[in-house]
Order: sequence, then C-alpha cells, then structure tokens
Amino acid sequence: MSARTRRRAASWTALGAVTAVLISGCSSNDEPKPDGDARPSTTAGSGDPLAVPTGPLATGPAAPASGAASQGCPQATVQVSTAEQLDQALAKATPGTSIQLADGTYEGTFTATAKGTAQTPITLCGTASAVLDGGGVKKGYALHLDGADYWHVTGFTVRNAQKGVMGDGTNHSVISGLTVTNIGDEAIHLRKFSSDNVVEKNTIANTGLRRAKYGEGVYIGSAVSNWTEITAGAPDNSDRNVVRDNRISATTAESVDVKEGTTGGTVTGNTFDGSALAEDADSWVDVKGNSWTISDNTGTNSPVDGFQTHVVAKGWGRGNTFTGNLAQVNGSGFGFHFAPVEDNRLSCDNKVVGAAEGLANVDCA
Repeated sequence: MSARTRRRAASWTALGAVTAVLISGCSSNDEPKPDGDARPSTTAGSGDPLAVPTGPLATGPAAPASGAASQGCPQATVQVSTAEQLDQALAKATPGTSIQLADGTYEGTFTATAKGTAQTPITLCGTASAVLDGGGVKKGYALHLDGADYWHVTGFTVRNAQKGVMGDGTNHSVISGLTVTNIGDEAIHLRKFSSDNVVEKNTIANTGLRRAKYGEGVYIGSAVSNWTEITAGAPDNSDRNVVRDNRISATTAESVDVKEGTTGGTVTGNTFDGSALAEDADSWVDVKGNSWTISDNTGTNSPVDGFQTHVVAKGWGRGNTFTGNLAQVNGSGFGFHFAPVEDNRLSCDNKVVGAAEGLANVDCA
C-alpha cells in the first residue's frame, strides 16, 4: 500500500445510515540525514498555543485544551521551559529521568540518544500546549530518537518540521498522545532496525506540505531503494512494532505505510480519513512487510482502495492478516487489494462500504 466488539460497535454508529448498503463478504520517502538546522535561542512562554492555530494548522483536528494533563507523565525529575534547557536535559538523561515540558513553544530540532531500561525508562512529556516547533517544513526532524531505547514520549505537540518524530535504531519505546501536525513529509517514522515500539493514541494531520508523495502518517521501516544508505544494504528489520488507536487525517500519502523488510507488527484500532490523499497514494494502509496483523481499523474516503499489500522486494509482502476492519471507501477500487495475493489472508468479518469493485480481489475466509 478486541475489546474488538466495543470498538466495532462505536465504528458502526459513526458509519450511520450507510451501513444499510454494506458489501459483505508506493512511494519511497527515506531521504538523506537531516540538514543540521541551527537553532534560534527561544524561551518557551505563553506564545503560540494550539488553541489559536493559524494557516494550515487550522484545518487539522482540534487540540486538547491548554493545561490538559499529559498522558503517561510521571513525577518530573527535570522541568524545562526553554529550548536550551530541553537540549541540556536530553543530553544529560539517564535511566529513570522524567523530563517535563512547561507549556509554550520550543523552537528548533531536538535529539535524544540516551538509553533507558525496561525497569527505568526515560520519559519526555508535556501537555498539548507544549509545542516542539521545527521552524519550517523544508528540513529537520522535530524530535529524533537516535539509538534511544526505552523512551516514553507523550502528550505534547510536534509541528513545523520536515519530519515530525523520527526513530533510528530506537527499541522498546512508546510514542503516545502526541499531536503531530503541519509536517513537510511523514509525521512519525520508525526505521533503521527500530523494533518493539508502540505508536498509540496520537492525533496526526496535515502532512506532505513539502512533498505530497512523502506525507505518510505513520511509516515503518525503509524502502529497499534506501537500504544501502540507511542499513548498509541489509533489510531494514524494524520488527514487531505496534500502531494502535491513532487518529490520522489530512495526510497526502498513506495513513500507515509498512515497508518491505519489516515483520510481525500490528496496526489496530486506528481511524483513518483519506480525503487528502494525493499523487500516487491510493489507500489508507499499504503493507509490504511480512506477517503483519491489520485489525479493527476504521477508514473513510480513499480515491481507490482501502487496504493494500504489495511485493516490491522478493520474499516480502507475504503472510499478512486483515480482520475486523471497517472500510467506507467511497473510491474506485476495492476495500482490500492484494497485489499480488501471495499468502495474505482476509477474514470475512471485514466490512466494506462504497468501494466500486467490492470487498476485495480475493475471497474472504
């Protein structure tokens, strides 16, 4: 390209009257390393709260009210209120550090390299009114987890960067409850052998402002054409990552793009709106890895298909399972399109509305 009963019931309610007509039954955007933006000296204060968005931000989802409690934020060991303080806190972080962002705007691009542990992860947290602002959509990663294992990144806003949150070689980390918006390319990207991570309960919108074909919501792995640069030619085994309960809209490329080289991940409980899909993007979810489970997602509005698989590298794009998804496609293709079919599997509890070609190009089982 369950809890299930409860989630599905809510999704059916959202589909409303259209349920009466139920049908039963590839871009590559890894690019060279960031350009090393110089950071202006900026103090975070009361400026630029998301309660008063401007420009493209205004078309995105509503942000939580200023001062709302951030998710998963333990007792702070370090409190920061300026970009310089945040840089210092990230550089000095050790297992068990909890960095709390004061509300305000932190201009620049930020990198975390420290490693936590399973028992003592490192936390970076704040409310939605704490904003990491990369300064523009042309270059830079607003937040770069670079070899940073066992991090919990939660609650705040990320905007105005070429890429929102980038994970390179990050493992056992959690990216949750963020608002990621106004992004040049993809919003959240895990690559370079980033495994066993969770991306959950984030609100993602307004991507692809630099190049529409690179505007994915969540991107796992890297394209085979980039393995030479990213992984010294080896398959990018970014494995067993979980993408769940996110709300993804206004992306110009796929809501979730799962690349060849990745194995054993899960995409579940997410909500997709593909109204802004552009150029070659023709589905919400495109799976090119192996043995992924795609379950209990709800999608609306795609120009062609709802969910797809592709084989772009030999031995990949196989053994994926699609179950319990609700697809209101309103497009010219299928709800589910496997190209080629390989041994990808479609269960009969998937439901499709408004797909011109019907449920799928395969029989459900």
